[in-house]
Amino acid sequence: MKSPAPAVTVALIVAATFRLAAAPPEPRFRVVNVDTNIAIGYGLAIADVDGDKRPDIILCDRTQIVWYRNPSWEKFVIAEHLTAADNVCVAAADIDGDGKAEIAVGAGWNPGDTKTSGALFRLVAPADRTQKWEAIPLPHDPTIHRIRWVKDQKGRMTLLSVPLHGVGNDPAKGEGEGVKIKRYVPPVSPGGEWTVEVVNGDYHKTHNFDPVRWDNDPVQGFLLAAKEGGFVVNYSPETKGYVAESLTGGENGGLGEIRSGSFGGGRHFVAAISPMHGNQVVLLTQPTPGGLWQRRLLDDTLIDGHALACGDLLGIGQDQIVVGWRAMNRPGVKVGIKLLTPLDEDGREWRTTMVDDNQMACEDLQLADLDGDGRPDIIAAGRATKNVKIYFNLKP
Repeated sequence: MKSPAPAVTVALIVAATFRLAAAPPEPRFRVVNVDTNIAIGYGLAIADVDGDKRPDIILCDRTQIVWYRNPSWEKFVIAEHLTAADNVCVAAADIDGDGKAEIAVGAGWNPGDTKTSGALFRLVAPADRTQKWEAIPLPHDPTIHRIRWVKDQKGRMTLLSVPLHGVGNDPAKGEGEGVKIKRYVPPVSPGGEWTVEVVNGDYHKTHNFDPVRWDNDPVQGFLLAAKEGGFVVNYSPETKGYVAESLTGGENGGLGEIRSGSFGGGRHFVAAISPMHGNQVVLLTQPTPGGLWQRRLLDDTLIDGHALACGDLLGIGQDQIVVGWRAMNRPGVKVGIKLLTPLDEDGREWRTTMVDDNQMACEDLQLADLDGDGRPDIIAAGRATKNVKIYFNLKP
């Protein structure tokens, strides 16, 4: 067993102005370097891999899928060299209720090939989950890009797959056939066939999505970031199909990243990065029930924004926004992670905190309580910086 990685306490400097009499507390983080020698770090997932009731870190890297065991962060290889091209995404969740995560992987990454690229695998764990897992292919569309486990209308845990482009489209134009968002339903009996259904096929350059449950039914809908803008796609019991509601249009090139947040009291907001790989953090709010969603620019200083999450790190009853950028192919340009904190109840004014200043070229990030103290921590993977880091959220 390897000893835990060294930890460093970081005192953060908050640069902001605010009008409220009582500002939210300033965040503090203890930073742990989990890995300093990854290839790319395409995607992260957080789940209990070994059944010890502690969330572990799963990383989708260029040629490997690996997991880091909580709390030592010892690294184990799950699978490697699944295809000749890169891996690109990973999804992990306990879908059968045994307390241990099931894992799926998207691979064969080539965004310029909308006809023959891509691969999708479910990974079957051995009795000893620190050993290599078996990779079983599933049907896939070209340019498979993001996957998540979500509940469907029958209460089953199913896999949603969102490619980047429609089949056969010109990658530069993002026109032609819509991206087919597909649901993969595991068989009832082990060894049976997975069934596949199309959930939506209306949009183009669908870069990311976020499962949400905004109503009283048990089905998870999802937010979708696309060339045409932002959408919430939810199951309709009346039509027995999925209906998309537009949140914002395709101005400024649409959206690249999208996440759901809360102001408290059941009031939702949506955070997004615009455009795809863009420079803007935007806030979408619905001021009154049934009203139009309002778009507000929070930050326009990102360089290649690529990671986003919402959660209440400070315990203030309102979610904050965590955003990371990577500045890919821009040597000498600063990279990092910021925390945006609302200073009022409606998101009119925000404070910006630098969480990581130029030590994390953020490809992906997740929020999860890794140490069981009730506070979400930040987990990030860096592309050019080739690292995985945990920012343990200390009591303010």
